[in-house]
Amino acid sequence: MNISSENELEDVLSQPGKADVRALAALEGDLLILGVAGKMGPSLARRAVRACERAGVRKRVIGVARFSDPAVERQLREWGVETIAADLLEPGALARLPDAPNVVHMAARKFGSTGNEGLTWAMNTFLPGLVAERYRDSRIVAFSSGNVYPLTAVSGEGPTESSPTAPVGEYAQSVLGRERIFEYYSRRYGTPVALLRLNYAIDLRYGVLLDIGRKVFERRPVDLRMGYANVIWQGDANSACLRSFPLCQSPPTVLNVTGPETVSVRRAAVRFADCFGTQPEFEGAESETALLSNAARCRELFGEPAVSVEQMIEWTANWIATGGPTWNKPTHFEVRDGKF
Repeated sequence: MNISSENELEDVLSQPGKADVRALAALEGDLLILGVAGKMGPSLARRAVRACERAGVRKRVIGVARFSDPAVERQLREWGVETIAADLLEPGALARLPDAPNVVHMAARKFGSTGNEGLTWAMNTFLPGLVAERYRDSRIVAFSSGNVYPLTAVSGEGPTESSPTAPVGEYAQSVLGRERIFEYYSRRYGTPVALLRLNYAIDLRYGVLLDIGRKVFERRPVDLRMGYANVIWQGDANSACLRSFPLCQSPPTVLNVTGPETVSVRRAAVRFADCFGTQPEFEGAESETALLSNAARCRELFGEPAVSVEQMIEWTANWIATGGPTWNKPTHFEVRDGKF
């Protein structure tokens, strides 16, 4: 099966599994998603709505964002998500939002950090403090990033949740700052929190595999400086998010969220070339280290991802070959100095 349209893609991304349905049925109270208009937010919100419908439970799913693209807000409303337009950094914005016992914090900034570091730190550390203060009586699942880890040997198994953090660059440092702020408020107020360190969610319109596949398709050289990566289908990452509320505790639970494979960029490029009937070109060489995470605990808790790397490559190759729309947001996964 290939995915041939954005409507079909959105349907696949937001299709809840049985575990999602059970999780939403057991979740007490409404769900508030902060930063819902980003790359992952819309499909997460829709998955939650669909899981509630299948579970036969009445629950408000509320999405908050600036909604600089009004079409995103319209689409969310059509899917049954309540929306609130707000700039969360504006004074008083959070105070005007409704109470909710369950909060997903997705509001963050990565690309464009270099040259505008102040805004990045405000979004990634100052705003989490405001959110943690406002929703100190709620359960909070907050997205973090595997960027908090140092580059590690590709011959190893990757950092676990207990491995030392050593973020490279200001973006990654601000991400660790986000975690520390949530940790501080969690300890101060006893707020139950779960921090999800995500490595490279894959949507056919963006992601590491799209970056690699497009270069192969367009006969451009694939950069091998960061020769390995972890990836996970965005639907699987969103499923992990919705199922993480029982993990919330004080001090926070930390969970690596990514796929089980250490994906070779070279091998992925060769696989794409097979799909396109061409030959890949490369530049640079693989280093002995890469940005990697060990998500064994996530798999122990939630099982194996539903979508394999091979399936993601096949879907992505077909999407590229048939001219599927993309968001033109390169991941810059090949960056090794942390400057995004």
